[in-house]
This record gives sequence, C-alpha cells and structure tokens, in this order.
Amino acid sequence: MNKRIRRPVTPAYVIFYVLFSTDTWRILIGVILAVIFTPRVLPADLPTAGRVMVYVMVATIGWALSGKPARWITAALKKALTGGR
Repeated sequence: MNKRIRRPVTPAYVIFYVLFSTDTWRILIGVILAVIFTPRVLPADLPTAGRVMVYVMVATIGWALSGKPARWITAALKKALTGGR
C-alpha cells in the first residue's frame, strides 16, 4: 500500500511552494511585460474594456514566452536554497 506523507500547511511551506513553482514566475514575467509594453502599443481612443483586454493579451503572451526563463529561475532558487536536493 502506498502511504502518502501529509505535511502541515505552514506559512514557510506555502512560501517555498510559491517560490519553487514555475507558474509563479511565468505569471510574474507576463504581468511585468504587460505593464512595460502595453502602454506603448495602446491607441489613445481605446475604451477601458479594450485596454483591459490588451493588457490581458500581452500578459498571456508573456506567460507563454517565459517557460524556459521560469524553469531557470526555479532551478537556481532550488539549488541556492536547498543545496540541489
């Protein structure tokens, strides 16, 4: 029988889980790219709903492009914080 070890969910556990997740870094990179690049491509007369849609689209493109950098960041953090375990 395969027993699963249950760890208590502590703040430290959540912080390490978030730091070691590639999706965290992909989302963060996507949001940063959206904040940097979207204002440069938005037309001045675009309504609010259109502006929000462009921000979401650019963030999604940034998320899609950031797979390898996110894996590199996660691997470097794991190596630095856990000694490669």
